[in-house]
Amino acid sequence: MPEPLDAPDEGERRDGQPADAGTASDGGGVTDQAEQPDAPRRAIVDEASDPGTIGWRELVRDFVKPGRAQVVFAAILLVLGLAVAMQVRTLASETDYSTLRHDDLVQMLDDLTAESRRLEAEIADLEATRTRLQSGVDSERVAREEAQRRLDVLAILGGTAPAQGQGVRITINDPQRKVTAELLLNTIEELRDAGAEVMAINGTVRVVASTWFSSDAQGLLAAGQRISRPIIIEVIGDPHALTEAVRFSGGLVSEVEDDRIGGTVTVVSDDKVTITAVVAAPDNRYAKPA
Repeated sequence: MPEPLDAPDEGERRDGQPADAGTASDGGGVTDQAEQPDAPRRAIVDEASDPGTIGWRELVRDFVKPGRAQVVFAAILLVLGLAVAMQVRTLASETDYSTLRHDDLVQMLDDLTAESRRLEAEIADLEATRTRLQSGVDSERVAREEAQRRLDVLAILGGTAPAQGQGVRITINDPQRKVTAELLLNTIEELRDAGAEVMAINGTVRVVASTWFSSDAQGLLAAGQRISRPIIIEVIGDPHALTEAVRFSGGLVSEVEDDRIGGTVTVVSDDKVTITAVVAAPDNRYAKPA
C-alpha cells in the first residue's frame, strides 16, 4: 500500500520556507512580517523624541511657571500693546478739520488771531511793568498802580464794576418764542471763545462765570431774572471776531433764522459799548483784609 504523505511540518511552508520567514504580498512588494509589530512602537518613540512636538502638560507647566525669558517677552509685548493703544486713542481724539467748511475754518483762524493779539498785548504790558519795577525808580508807586489796575480788571471780569469799550450789540427777534435756554447758553460760550470780555443781556443781567440759563412756562430765565423779547446781548471785545462768532454755520444766526425758529438776528458794531449791569459781590464769611 502506498504510504500516506506526511503532513508538512508547522515550522515550514509547503514551498520549504520557514514559517517565520514567510512573505506577505501587497501590491507586489515584500515586507518582513517580523518587523511589522515593532513599527507602531518606533513611531511612538520618534514622535515623543521630536523637539518640535509639545504636549499639553508642557504648555500648562510653562503657563503656570514661566521662565525668565518668557516673562521678559511678555513684558515687552505689554509695553508695545500699551504704546499702540495710547497712539490709537491720541489719533482718535485729534480734531479732523478736513470736513469743516471754508467759512468755519476762516472763523477759527480769526478767533486764533484775535486771541494771539490779546495775549501779545498782555505780555507787552507785563514786561513793561516788570521793567518799571526793576528800575528802582519809585517802584513802590508802580507796584500800587499795578495792584490797582489788576483789581479793576478782576472787578470787571467778576461783574462787580461797570465797563465800557468797543464791541457789538446783538438783537435777537423771536416772534414765536422758540429760542431756548440751550441756544442762548451756546451763544454765550461762542462769544467767550471769540474773546468777549464783558457781556450783558437786556441791560439788566450781567453775564459772569456763575450765570445760568433756564426756561419755564413763561419764558427764559438768566441767573433767576426773566428775559423779555427781543433779546439784546451787549458784548465788549473785538467787533470782527464777535461778529464772526455768531455768523458761522450752525451758530446763532443760522439757528434763529432757520424755519424751526423763524426769527432774525441783527449784529451792530459799536466803538463804545457801555455795560452798567453788575452783580453783587458776596460777603466773605471767613476772609478779611490783613
